[in-house]
Amino acid sequence: MAETNKEKKKDIFDRMMSLPVLNIFEPFYKKHKEVLMYLLFGGLAFFLNLGLFFLLDKTGMNALLNNCICWVVCVLFQFFTNRTWVFDAEVDSREGFFKQMGSFFAGRLFTLVVEEVILAVFITLLHLPSMPVKLFAQVVVIVLNYIISKLIVFKKEKN
Repeated sequence: MAETNKEKKKDIFDRMMSLPVLNIFEPFYKKHKEVLMYLLFGGLAFFLNLGLFFLLDKTGMNALLNNCICWVVCVLFQFFTNRTWVFDAEVDSREGFFKQMGSFFAGRLFTLVVEEVILAVFITLLHLPSMPVKLFAQVVVIVLNYIISKLIVFKKEKN
């Protein structure tokens, strides 16, 4: 019986799960891979975003400009990790790739606006401490980004 394309293609995380000791977690991993990978790469993007925000905040940069710089860096990171490891969203054409990238960036642009509003209201207008507000805004953005990516950008086509 011929293996499907998905069965042949094992990424680095699939291979790690077949290692001794880690293989006891393989059934759980296989069942929940998408969410686990989203949490892993979302967590990395979260810490990248907070780290960059913290460093730029120390320079005295405006919080909204700072956030936009962090957004650009993190969205590029997220697109390629989400596309490759989280949603396994290969496309067959260059046009499909750019359509996918465009919808990904549009979704992330929407959540950037949501985050910017949160930062503007709570930091700029209400003068609350920037890091706790940024942390709260990131949680809101992570949830919205998953919903947009899962239901719109990397939606699996039904056969």
